[in-house]
Amino acid sequence: MASSASPRVSVLMPVFEQAAFLPLAMDGLRTQSVEDWELIVVDDGSQDDTPEVVPLLTADPRVRSVRLPDNAGLGAAVNAGLARAAAPVVAYLPADDRYDDVDHLADLLRVLGDPAVVLAYAGVRHHGDRESLAAPPDFPLQLVQVAHRRTRLRWPERHEQESDDLDRLMWSRLRRHGGVAGTGRVTCRWIDHPGQRHKAIRERFDGGPNVFRQRYRVTAPLRLHSSDGGLVDEVGRYARQRARQLPARPDGLTILLVGELSYHPDRVLALAERGHRLYGLWTPEPLGVDTVGPVPFGHVTDLAPENWVAAVRALRPDVIYAQLNFRAVRFADAVRRACPDTPFVWHYKEAPQRSIARGDWPTLAALTGSADAVVLSSPLERDWFERALPGRLAPDRTLVVDGSLPKADWFDGTPPARLSERDGEVHTAVLGRPVGLDPAFLRVLAGHRIHVHLHGLRDGPGPQGAWRSWLAEAREAADGYLHVHPAVDERGWVSVLGAYDAGWMHRTASHNGGDVGRATWDDLNHPARIGTLMAAGLPLLAPEHAGHAVAVSDLVRTTGVGLTYADPEDAAAQLADPHRLGTARATVARRRHEFTFDRYADRLLELFAEVRSG
Repeated sequence: MASSASPRVSVLMPVFEQAAFLPLAMDGLRTQSVEDWELIVVDDGSQDDTPEVVPLLTADPRVRSVRLPDNAGLGAAVNAGLARAAAPVVAYLPADDRYDDVDHLADLLRVLGDPAVVLAYAGVRHHGDRESLAAPPDFPLQLVQVAHRRTRLRWPERHEQESDDLDRLMWSRLRRHGGVAGTGRVTCRWIDHPGQRHKAIRERFDGGPNVFRQRYRVTAPLRLHSSDGGLVDEVGRYARQRARQLPARPDGLTILLVGELSYHPDRVLALAERGHRLYGLWTPEPLGVDTVGPVPFGHVTDLAPENWVAAVRALRPDVIYAQLNFRAVRFADAVRRACPDTPFVWHYKEAPQRSIARGDWPTLAALTGSADAVVLSSPLERDWFERALPGRLAPDRTLVVDGSLPKADWFDGTPPARLSERDGEVHTAVLGRPVGLDPAFLRVLAGHRIHVHLHGLRDGPGPQGAWRSWLAEAREAADGYLHVHPAVDERGWVSVLGAYDAGWMHRTASHNGGDVGRATWDDLNHPARIGTLMAAGLPLLAPEHAGHAVAVSDLVRTTGVGLTYADPEDAAAQLADPHRLGTARATVARRRHEFTFDRYADRLLELFAEVRSG
């Protein structure tokens, strides 16, 4: 085995809880035809067997290791390796990837022999035995493919930004220093498995800020940029909330939040503002949008998940407030069973149909029927549960409060002048998925000079990403009246979205014929975008659903905060009617604060006191 006091290439191996992959990665490195390499293993705060496995690798004098006490993120781990690198060239070997060809490093060094080249990349095997020689955008360059000249550049660290897009993090910055060239050969493997970092970030793989937060035990707010959905800036969004002082009253309740908080999670600060102490215990299987702790807005103290039963018993909460969607059902039921003597309030939003499909209906039924009080998110959902669980919901301890109502703070501000005042045409907004707005529907709207502005298109599994195949056709049909914009977080609800005239609800069909027992998920649900549109002062546009039981249509009819339409021509006619649209807008202005969590916080606290007193 050759050795060198000055290695030709420093190979950096970031590892986080991937002990089982390490021998396979080392096997490919040790067989390289280039022998004068050094390997720097950076254990990024692993709590599995990694700390025991890494020392076995350092028997090779070319291997050094460093351990970070806590997970600090890819950027910090790689920077720790860069700080220790001795070679003029840096290559990467994540612990869960492999060099498949003995000449992998030799090929990369050959390409870097051209002084004009700063970054070399190899072709890669991925997703089984698929192969790619291409550079971005056809296949984003992964760490295992790349070697580059050592520069003064460092990777962004967690407090700056986390992303699955390595081009954003480093490769594009390196290109400013020279050329990029490929080896022309497939010599490495990017191993596909559920624990890959990018899958905890990307919505397409059910990832997102909360999956990432939980997997990597992140305790601070994130700036997370997903290639599926853009930037989520929790640092800026919640800076004001974190800086506030919310002292507890001497007689305040100790409230244990259990499960997940989904959309608009900072609503629970309305309870802390009233002098109550908030603690958190979170489901171990969240979706990317299902907010779990440590919450980025602060003022909630997490219990240790490793021994949560003992932690709950030591805390002795006055009430357990469990919530919210189908991913929380199993964990909430486990907490209920483990703490039978603690008052338990179960708040459920969506969707019993999804719980049924997952095989969780017996659990959801038992949880709902045994809770000391139940909160459901729409009158129609309450009716559905009363049909499904006859006699098991106590009328005086069953409330209807939408589980995704936002915090009232975000309703403050002065809206801008409406776009329609500038050009005389109607401008409408879609937040998130454009459900049901097919090209034919948009063509009719465009014919009446009605603009549709899409905010926050995000890729994802199933219907989440369906718009990708739809967008080109929709743009052609709308002929200049369809516009795509980034997502708007709470800071822009009033100042950005307030420029529009109205906002679209999901355009879905209903077939229940008024029989709530036949209602679907879409029939029962109040989408989280309702609160956002109310903050912006925008009337809701909802399908009429005559003869069917549909929660959103019922809401619009009973409150007057929007318009219901039969078809696109009807929608266009109503939007063109200044009296109808103006009346709906005035009603929204008068009633919009009814769509905040703060409006119902006192009633919820009364319910907590009732269950506590027995």
